[in-house]
Amino acid sequence: MTEYLTDYMNTVTERLDNCTEQKELSAILSEHMDKIAFMQHERIVHFLVTMLFAVVLAIFIVGMLLTDNIMLLVLVTIIIVLLAFYIKHYYFLENTVQKMYKVYDRILKMQEDLK
Repeated sequence: MTEYLTDYMNTVTERLDNCTEQKELSAILSEHMDKIAFMQHERIVHFLVTMLFAVVLAIFIVGMLLTDNIMLLVLVTIIIVLLAFYIKHYYFLENTVQKMYKVYDRILKMQEDLK
């Protein structure tokens, strides 16, 4: 997903840099709106999964503190590592969607200028 989004953002920026016609700009806007909707959905799903992992981590930490089971320490460690990767990916999604909003604003401004 990271590579896909990075490639898309590079492509749409390049297309906007070379865009001179209103019709082409409308096509870019339509595609961009679809991508924003997809990425917003992706962002929500990753947020929910990240929160689920955080809750599971909290439950296992409490379980580890209340018992002397060493296996819970292993599980807590694994969940912390997974949670770190989920947070990193969610951070990327959040920042990229915000960049997509800026590209959207740029498209709207370009439409005003081409009129």
